[in-house]
Amino acid sequence: MSPPPAAPAPLGEPVLRPLSARSVVLSLLLGTHPPELPVRDLMRLVQRFDVGGSTARAALSRMVSAGDLRRTGTGYRLSERLLERQRRQDEAVRPHTRAWDGDWEMVVITATGRGPAERAELRTRLAALRLAELREGVWLRPANLSRPLPGDLDAVAERCTARPARPARELAAELWPLDAWAATARALLAHVEGSLRPAGRLAAFAAVVRHLLADPVLPPELLPPRWPGAALRDAYTAYQREQTERIRPDGA
Repeated sequence: MSPPPAAPAPLGEPVLRPLSARSVVLSLLLGTHPPELPVRDLMRLVQRFDVGGSTARAALSRMVSAGDLRRTGTGYRLSERLLERQRRQDEAVRPHTRAWDGDWEMVVITATGRGPAERAELRTRLAALRLAELREGVWLRPANLSRPLPGDLDAVAERCTARPARPARELAAELWPLDAWAATARALLAHVEGSLRPAGRLAAFAAVVRHLLADPVLPPELLPPRWPGAALRDAYTAYQREQTERIRPDGA
């Protein structure tokens, strides 16, 4: 008989899951620039997070076979596929913004005849660009991010700039669950401040990164009071600096 499903976490409580050996390796390399570590250093580091040597070696072998890692002359490096994931993570931690003048980016899907998988993939891409769906096929966000939209969207959508008639704060509150995001961010901040064991802290900061990827990065004037986004980014940046000092204690 299957075990009963786990009860959902209370509102605002982060979902923290223990990290597998693969997740520990990926977390270390995704936070390292350039994303490559000698075998000796990697093995030393993973042991701090309760991953044994034989378990780590088996995980590394599977990750190379799966295309997650590339074997180098002295160690392991993220594959090209995962370099894009690192780029998205870096952007989540340090988003590039500009002053907002009231304009909104709008993407209207025009392509027809696409299957469910193609539609789902496009929705995932648009959400990763921090756009939100106002109604079926209409995606938008304030134009305060310093980044171009991918040119290949033109094959399936029309892009334009708009100024909705509705009050901007009201529209933003409808498009994104801002109160829920803030509550989880505050719970994560409290959790990382209380985490002492290395494995627990790594799992908590992995959850921080996942949460930052869902931050809409809105202009300050559209955010609720005491928005915790900057505090969450500062906490992760400090942890990343701490990890970098452990990875490369000589500053190399």
